[in-house]
Amino acid sequence: MVYSAEYRSPLGVLTLVSDKTETALAGLWLDGQKYFLGGLAELPPRGEPPIFRQARHWLDRYFAGDKPESGELPLSPEGSEFQRAVWAELERIPYGTTATYGGLAAALAKRGRPTSARAVGSAVGRNPISLVIPCHRVVGADGSLTGYAGGVARKEWLLRHEGALCIGHGTGGGMIR
Repeated sequence: MVYSAEYRSPLGVLTLVSDKTETALAGLWLDGQKYFLGGLAELPPRGEPPIFRQARHWLDRYFAGDKPESGELPLSPEGSEFQRAVWAELERIPYGTTATYGGLAAALAKRGRPTSARAVGSAVGRNPISLVIPCHRVVGADGSLTGYAGGVARKEWLLRHEGALCIGHGTGGGMIR
C-alpha cells in the first residue's frame, strides 16, 4: 500500500506519495501537473509514514531559500531504465543553475547511453518527483523556458526562487545565468 499527503506551497498544493515500503518518496506532483500521479490509477489512501515528515522538512527548507539536495531524501521514482538514468542526470544539476536537454543527452552519451535531446525531454516531462528531482532546471538550447509539466509560470517562479533566472526577463526570454 502507498500513502498520499498534501503540502501547501507558494506554488499551490503539492501531492506527496510514498513508495510501498513507506520509507521513500515515490511521487511529488504540483496541482494540475501533466502526468499527475503517473501510473497510479487513483489517489492512494491518506496516511502519515515518516517519509512525509522528511519530505515536508525538505520542502520547508527549499521554500525558505535553503538549498537542500535531492540526495537528502530517500527517493523511489518508478520509470523505465532510461527514464531513471535521465532523472539521475537531473539530480546532478546544481541548485541555482540550469542545463539544456541537449546537454543532458551529451552527458548521458558520455556515460555510454547515446540518446537525443527529444528523448531526454520526454523523460524529463515524466519525472514523478518534481522539485526534489529538479526537472525545472532544464531549459531550451537558447535558454528559453520550454516545457514544464507543472506549467512554464511555475518553472519561471522556481528558477527565480533559486536565483537561476535573471531579474527582469520573463517567460520565453530565458536570460539564464
